[in-house]
Amino acid sequence: MSFVKSKSFKYAKNLLIGVGAAIVLMGALFKLESWEFASELLIVGLTTEAIIFLMLGLLGPEPDYYWNKLYPGLDDYDARLQPLTAGGVNNMPDVAPLHGDVVERQLGGMLTELQSMSKSMSALKSLQEVDFSGTQEQIKSMSNFYTKMNEAMSDMAKSAEDVKAYKDQLGALNKNLGSLNTVYGNMLAAMANIGRQ
Repeated sequence: MSFVKSKSFKYAKNLLIGVGAAIVLMGALFKLESWEFASELLIVGLTTEAIIFLMLGLLGPEPDYYWNKLYPGLDDYDARLQPLTAGGVNNMPDVAPLHGDVVERQLGGMLTELQSMSKSMSALKSLQEVDFSGTQEQIKSMSNFYTKMNEAMSDMAKSAEDVKAYKDQLGALNKNLGSLNTVYGNMLAAMANIGRQ
């Protein structure tokens, strides 16, 4: 049975399948064109193909994966699998052996994580498609706006100081006007007294 798994047997099997298919096709071409030896080519080609399919049916499929080297019995659903790296159940009692249900649950969890990653990648792709060409101009205009706003606030602070000084001056002027009114009132009263005498 080791010869069946060898590279030379696999090569010979593929060669036989290819040659048989070529003979069948040539026989069909000869038959369609009504050329000589058409029937013989079809008979040889179809017989070769029948032998190949019989051989493939008897040998069974060849697995193309190597997981069964790490987890022997992986192809059996009800097998209780233990990784070779664990060193057996006796050496590591906390490592639970794997079987079909555990593998299905783990694969389900991996599928959920892959779907979540796919959604994240879709979001990143949509972010990649966003047009940021005008963003630099918008940032410049916002920066200009904040600069102008800071200047206006600084001017308002200076204006507030000027308003306070103006208010103080108006208060002093009001006080002076009050004093002048009193003096003027006294002068009017004195002149009225002079006019009576």
